[in-house]
Amino acid sequence: MKPPVARPRIYLSPPHMSGLELQYVHEAFESNWIAPLGPNVDAFELEFSRCIGGVSSAALSSGTAALHLALIILGIRPGDEVLCSSLTFSASANAIVYLGASPVFIDSEASSWNLSPGLVAEELKACAQRGRLPKALVAVDLYGQCADYDPIRKICSEYGVPIVEDAAEALGASYKGKPAGSFGKMAVFSFNGNKIITTSGGGMLVSQDEELIRKARFLATQARDEALHYQHSTIGYNYRMSNVLAGIGRGQLSVLQERVEKRRWIFEYYRKAMKDLPGVNFMLEAPNGKCTRWLTCLTIEPSEFGATKEDVRLALEKGDIESKLVWKPMHLQPVFSSSRFRGGAISEAIFEKGLCLPSGSSLQENDLERIVTIIRSTCKKPL
Repeated sequence: MKPPVARPRIYLSPPHMSGLELQYVHEAFESNWIAPLGPNVDAFELEFSRCIGGVSSAALSSGTAALHLALIILGIRPGDEVLCSSLTFSASANAIVYLGASPVFIDSEASSWNLSPGLVAEELKACAQRGRLPKALVAVDLYGQCADYDPIRKICSEYGVPIVEDAAEALGASYKGKPAGSFGKMAVFSFNGNKIITTSGGGMLVSQDEELIRKARFLATQARDEALHYQHSTIGYNYRMSNVLAGIGRGQLSVLQERVEKRRWIFEYYRKAMKDLPGVNFMLEAPNGKCTRWLTCLTIEPSEFGATKEDVRLALEKGDIESKLVWKPMHLQPVFSSSRFRGGAISEAIFEKGLCLPSGSSLQENDLERIVTIIRSTCKKPL
């Protein structure tokens, strides 16, 4: 009797190559442009700028590097305060701390899981009354969905607080017909290995203001002055993207829309296949935008479902399937235990019950059937 064939592990969001990446990487090797900068970097920045709608772009070593540079350019200094979404990955807040500033965390709205415009308004009003306004707002576009920017931009404009749009998870999303990355003084994207497109590691800083991107490129290349010798008048950073990785990015960017549509299809598959399960609620798509569904996220109400999110996660893991808990809010993180926050109940409830399902664009229908079968088997309530 033959042993059963082992099924391959299903990962949460693995890289998905288009086949075009090798062409650009090969060109980099053929031309010996291996070090940072080169033709692929220039082309990737230009192609990305067109994708986002005519912004200026700087290709960098990571999304965190992009966020760090954005805050430096805005003049964030030790002792300053910067508002930040609480329901996010730690990189959104870490860059604030790099500069000696203090993050102030703002809760989500239940309808989209994104930053609450009402709580932003409350915090800015309270700050103004204290006579100390924050120097910036880092607004996160969560799990592939843009925040509600019209009211956020309006209130920030009234108080003179610039917005940095952390669109690391939202390339390909839109808000009221405009692409993610269009709504802050600057915006950042990530091309980490689990993102909707990847360069293995990398990021992009974009802005409508070309001068800000020129400053970013200067700082990202060790802030070398224009001189025949090595001369530096300010502190710089080694943050530029390599020509090889930019080649991967060009191949990935060419299939961005296909990847977005596949992930949206995967979300719809899950939603339809589990619509009868009690206590299962999927992250909503805001009516004013288009979510990429970078990750399919849901919440599980144990009293209705008969099992917890952890029961489901462990059952999937036993079946060699990776799933992840949603982000633990920043105001609950030990490293930020002394930080001020406004609200908290919404993001805490999402974290308590939230789970992210495998969402990679290379998933096939039989993979999804395998995942759904396990989830359904954990439900202990009659259907």
